[in-house]
Amino acid sequence: MDETFRGFLDRLRQAGELIDFRQPIDIRHIATLVDQSDKAIFFHKVIGYDIPVVSGIIRTRERAMMAMGASEYLEIEERLKNGIAKPIPPQRIATSPAREVVMKGDDVDLYKLPIPMSSIYDGGPMITAGVVIAKDPEFGINTGIYRFMVKEKNLTGIDIVTPNNMRLFVQRAYEAKRPLPISISIGTHPIELLGAGFKAPLGTDEMAIAGGIRGQAVKLAAGDTVDVPYIADAEIVLEGEVLPTGWTHPEGRFGEFTWLMGGLHWNPIVRITSVSMRRDAIYYALHMPWENTWLMAPTRYAAIRQALRTASVVVKEINMTMGGVTFWHAVISIKKQAGDGKNALLAALSVMDIKHVVVVDDDIDVFNPVEVEWAIATRVQGDRDILIVSNARGKPLDPSLAPTPHGIVPTTAKVGIDATISEGIPKERYERITYAYADTAKISDYLGGKADREAKKASPEVISQLAEEIAAVLEKTPLYFTDVAERFSGHEFNAVARAIGLLHEKERLWQDPKGCLCLRNSAYAAKLPN
Repeated sequence: MDETFRGFLDRLRQAGELIDFRQPIDIRHIATLVDQSDKAIFFHKVIGYDIPVVSGIIRTRERAMMAMGASEYLEIEERLKNGIAKPIPPQRIATSPAREVVMKGDDVDLYKLPIPMSSIYDGGPMITAGVVIAKDPEFGINTGIYRFMVKEKNLTGIDIVTPNNMRLFVQRAYEAKRPLPISISIGTHPIELLGAGFKAPLGTDEMAIAGGIRGQAVKLAAGDTVDVPYIADAEIVLEGEVLPTGWTHPEGRFGEFTWLMGGLHWNPIVRITSVSMRRDAIYYALHMPWENTWLMAPTRYAAIRQALRTASVVVKEINMTMGGVTFWHAVISIKKQAGDGKNALLAALSVMDIKHVVVVDDDIDVFNPVEVEWAIATRVQGDRDILIVSNARGKPLDPSLAPTPHGIVPTTAKVGIDATISEGIPKERYERITYAYADTAKISDYLGGKADREAKKASPEVISQLAEEIAAVLEKTPLYFTDVAERFSGHEFNAVARAIGLLHEKERLWQDPKGCLCLRNSAYAAKLPN
């Protein structure tokens, strides 16, 4: 597939899968507008920035299929398999359009990039769609996708808390007391994202896999300030070094792919040495996340409710699922007290021929199979939460049972899954992603032409004063970055971000365990664990 990032955007637009907002829009509203939209959105005029933003381009199953040129969803996996089996090495070229505008050294200014906030609890603006290429002296090139939280005009964190090849590269550089050179390509075709996102064995070139998916070589251009290539088709390219500081700086929180707010991560620092871009560059913000007989079912509802009432468990909803032919599978939501999850399982499994039961908390919609599966994925430990009852009374019509002599009641294994939040788990682990300004920034208003107020551009003196005003607030109480941005919404977000960056630069800011900003020398910060 010989298609560029821009070519894909054009194809989405022609297919009615991308809409253009040409009115001024506050960057603080981007994430929630994308969340509300069933289309990708191109924000042509982002207040305070000279660069447009596009987001949501592969947010649906259909658009992901379009990106891979697939007519069925399973074809995407087949294309990836082909890329792995028949990789095509990248083609090195001298330069690219991403070199039309270049900032190096003291001119590097990440605050010129329209990097949106996403959810209410985000620790700061996050670069989410960067294809990262790193180089290790022994193992060569590794490519992956990692997020970067902007801390200062030329400093970010890099989120590599999980074991992977990038973390190995950083660890080796840290032990050798040397920086690790990297490039970050923003605004690349989804094929490169798919290749980079594949966890290939150490020493495997992920861009060769992307080439195999494409059916032709991915073009890479040489770095300028680091000896690492970048994706030539990218809209914006950052070059930098992961500093050998180790995992020493708090970063986050962030709305993760789990649909939950992640915790505070401790990560290395990246010093950006160069920012280059196309003259008419487009910033791509990857949006996080972010789809038996009715007559017999009521008899089971009644029996289950009675059994749970006897067990003193308060039931919210019950669903005898269609997949369980309304006989064998029950999903039950309860208003849980300690121990109720297991008691509910024992009670429900005693009812009739019910074979499999999932018990969930009352925040889960038992009629939504995705939510039920999500609860199992995020709240269950198999050795603790799965209950198996052997040799229980079964139903002869169960085809999974071995044949038994006529007149003999077969026995079966019954399985219960306690997918409730276990006692002792911090509640903040289960704070669902909530987008900032979701109650005020409505996509229907912007489709009707609403434009956000444009604030006066802030001078360095105003930003310096703003930093002191923010510091005065944080002296009294810690706040999430979004709360600070809202409290000072009379200023452009860019000015607020720069002011906070100024406090970071002067080493006056810290983040508490919840990810709130606070002053290092405040009475509140003094109580925090080191």
